[in-house]
Amino acid sequence: MEGEEDQVTKQRLVEARARNISHNVRCTECGSQSIEDSQADIAILLRKLIRDEIKAGKSDKEIYTKLEDDFGETVLYAPKFDMQTAAIWLSPLLVAGAAGGLWAYKKHRQKTNVHIMALNLVRGIPLTPKEKETMLDVLTPPPGGTSSLSWWKRLLQQ
Repeated sequence: MEGEEDQVTKQRLVEARARNISHNVRCTECGSQSIEDSQADIAILLRKLIRDEIKAGKSDKEIYTKLEDDFGETVLYAPKFDMQTAAIWLSPLLVAGAAGGLWAYKKHRQKTNVHIMALNLVRGIPLTPKEKETMLDVLTPPPGGTSSLSWWKRLLQQ
């Protein structure tokens, strides 16, 4: 009786590990499903392969490595992090950071120029038409006479 319970427990552990691994492996035929969810022939074979590898005493890492070696890096949902994937994953952040930096620099330059233009007015130096336009843009309140906190006040009143 005791040996039978151990056998059942061992089988449950194998099944749990196999399901966990199968959820992280992409079906090579379907592409968008894990082999756990897919009913394609290759998915069924891969599930059996994983169970056989677990029963042979292989670790999860060894099984993932074998699958990656046999079917390529795209078979895993979580590709390894190397310089190529880092460039792909981080490029949107770099572009957004550069765009944000340029925007902030332009705003800083515009504010700096406004201060210089205000000093020139105090000194009696006439403004160019472009400087007058910039000063009017900065000093003119937004249309509608609403303050920047008016949306917050409306939200609190509701």
